[in-house]
Amino acid sequence: MKLFNAILIVLSLISFNAIADDYVIDKKGMHASIQFKISHLGYSWLWGRFNDFSGEFSYDKNNPNASKISVIINTSSVDSNHALRDKHIRDKDLLDVQQYPQAKFVSTSFNLNKAGAGQLKGNFTLHGVTREITIDVKTIGEGTDPWKGYRAGFEGTTRIALADYGITRDLGPTSKELDLFLSIEGVRK
Repeated sequence: MKLFNAILIVLSLISFNAIADDYVIDKKGMHASIQFKISHLGYSWLWGRFNDFSGEFSYDKNNPNASKISVIINTSSVDSNHALRDKHIRDKDLLDVQQYPQAKFVSTSFNLNKAGAGQLKGNFTLHGVTREITIDVKTIGEGTDPWKGYRAGFEGTTRIALADYGITRDLGPTSKELDLFLSIEGVRK
């Protein structure tokens, strides 16, 4: 009887793991984006994005809290729609892309309520410093696409303090924090 129970437990674990689907973030079709905004002297918002990133996630709508995500950002792909400013952002004063060519996020937990909103926690590495962050997440939807593939999409927001990541350049009193906006659409593998 003990052997039978052990077999049932193993089979249930295997079937549980088989339910979760693995997705690749749709970078090829650019149906995903990582944007940011930061105050410019307290008078306006400076918006930008990262044009080159990759990642994947695992998601099961029947057990969303077991979901995981990993994203790598090429920091030199920063784009604020102003070439001279982008050069400065890439320089040693700020992102120092020569020394820190990548930023990375790896989730550690995901809590989603029945309404499709929740929090994603994980380790975010930027400028050589890793800290835990919390991203407020909402599900956008999932389903079959016109090409017979299957997709799932989410959006998220978080705020980080630049000094927490060793970026100490004085950008003014209203520019100490940066808001990140994530729009993630994945194609099921």
